[in-house]
Amino acid sequence: MNPLISLFRKRRRQGACAVLALVCMAQPAASAAAAELTVLVGDELPAHAEFVQHLRASQEPGSRFELVRLAPGGAEAAQPVETARAEPESERGANAGVRTRSLRTAPANAALTLAVGAPAARAALERPGQQPLVLAMLSRLDYESLRASSPALKRGDRRVGVLLRDPAMADQLALIGAVLPQKHRIGVVATLESEPLVRELQRAAQNGNPPWDIQVEYAPDNRSLAGALHSVLPRSDALLVLPDLIGDNQAATLSVLRAGAGAGLPVFGASEGLVRSGGLAAAVSTPAQLAQQARQLGQKLASGAGGSTNPLVESAAPATVRVNVTVARGLGLRLPEERELTERLTVVR
Repeated sequence: MNPLISLFRKRRRQGACAVLALVCMAQPAASAAAAELTVLVGDELPAHAEFVQHLRASQEPGSRFELVRLAPGGAEAAQPVETARAEPESERGANAGVRTRSLRTAPANAALTLAVGAPAARAALERPGQQPLVLAMLSRLDYESLRASSPALKRGDRRVGVLLRDPAMADQLALIGAVLPQKHRIGVVATLESEPLVRELQRAAQNGNPPWDIQVEYAPDNRSLAGALHSVLPRSDALLVLPDLIGDNQAATLSVLRAGAGAGLPVFGASEGLVRSGGLAAAVSTPAQLAQQARQLGQKLASGAGGSTNPLVESAAPATVRVNVTVARGLGLRLPEERELTERLTVVR
């Protein structure tokens, strides 16, 4: 045989083997890119819509994104639900559209199901399937209610993660410490339903260096709020608004802010709205940051992180600190810039 022909055939075989090897190496990456994210939404809250928007925007090209909107009545409703699919960028124009699918039908190849908000979380827990499940944008009290009423939260055949929408109490105290380094008495007015939040706050306070002095008064109803504030103010250096029935009620929050202003005490919380309304500062988690953290939690579940812990619960990581400069000036405080305070919280975490 001609030596040149023999050399050509040898190199062609080597090239074919190299191409085959590259194809085999690319297969896992292609499978990963084709992973499916199913998102359940049961309400129209602006923060939840923004959360879903960031989830969709961060989806890998070529992967599947399925948005399921719950029909009225939730998981038990007989009506179909609206499902939209995001295709690879090259196909999105051709395949744009909406179709329907029963809520009870879970995609067989779904890599992750993510429920946004409490109504969607309840519906997701009732769905069959064994794919990892993330319950996101829940308050601590939402989670406690689910834990008490939904045995499916601790199913042994499915990994469940819970992402709380608010930062941990330790982060809230870290912010107060950065703003008021010489103050340690924190006043809180809570409802009876807020007991899980109060316990978390007290545990975080005991781990402070030095420990924080938490002064708690309970207001069983709106008529009791003024009396509880009158009792806690003289024993406090600052007030902390919990993300509970008081923190979620605009009128009740304004009552706390007015009481703090009248006593010359700064008020802290976990929302930008509180800062705009007269609070001094807040550690805030944005929908964009929460969407990223929810994806990371889903990856942890898929990799078996957390061991036997089911569900795996995470508080929101504060994305930024908001400060009301006008309130700080009125209190005679000179505070670091928001960026510096945010960096301090990140270092503490």
